[in-house]
Amino acid sequence: MTFRAQNWYEPGSPGEWFKRLCSALNLTVLLVTCILLVSEFRFDWCERLVGNYLSFTNDTRPENGAIWDAGRHMVNALQSLDQMALARESAGRTARTADSFADLAAKLGPGEWATLDKERFRALYLSLPPYRRRNVVDPVRLVWLLNGGATDRIFCEGRMGGMKIFFIDTQNRVVQQVDLDVQTLGNNGNRAVIPGTLDNSPEFFGRIYPASLFFTAVSKLPGDMRSDLILNTEDLLSEKGFIDRVGVGNSAQDGFISLGFEFRHLGEFRVVAVKAREWAVWQLTLVLKGEG
Repeated sequence: MTFRAQNWYEPGSPGEWFKRLCSALNLTVLLVTCILLVSEFRFDWCERLVGNYLSFTNDTRPENGAIWDAGRHMVNALQSLDQMALARESAGRTARTADSFADLAAKLGPGEWATLDKERFRALYLSLPPYRRRNVVDPVRLVWLLNGGATDRIFCEGRMGGMKIFFIDTQNRVVQQVDLDVQTLGNNGNRAVIPGTLDNSPEFFGRIYPASLFFTAVSKLPGDMRSDLILNTEDLLSEKGFIDRVGVGNSAQDGFISLGFEFRHLGEFRVVAVKAREWAVWQLTLVLKGEG
């Protein structure tokens, strides 16, 4: 058995080159290539084949830019989680540092919420004047909510002009809901400070008395009536300066009349308005007019 060794090296003559070029294998490859090119130009089968493949696999391929969108969505989600964590921490700090329900409601924006533990709620509730506590929660009902095991946690949600308080049990049910209005509670519900003098407050026009005359008339009232006249003397004792005049309000609301105490301190004037029982104020007015 012999091999044609001349086929394994470079041909040495033009005739050998021509024989190799016109071999059956080369002619077959050339013919098939020409047929494919002509059929492609005639029938566009290559474009159709690629188009069908892309259409068939379209559902499994990501959309253009989907990877970048996914990355952006992840970054936005992480930023939102950070903001939620910061908001929750801020709300918790607000609940721990609030001095009153009015202070807490003022610091909670609409839709913001904070968790109050039972002891903190109890402290804020007891900081209210006794006559205001019933407007928040009935005291007997509150004893059961805080000490009877009916409440697992307490949520506060801010709203325009106030806040809502929810008492939640262990089964995540609301057992008590309280809606507090800041205007009603303002400064624990019975005290307001107004810059200036009583002359700037129309509510007290025509019913302004020197402080000495006012307190002399108060001393003539029975002890139980005096306690109803000024319900919380801490509002006045906490103020600095001297009381020059006292104004008696011209109208009653919810059984209370405003008393305005004009304080003078370091050359500046301010009026501290407190709530007094209507019936006690009428008795005081009689004494001030010399009829009592």
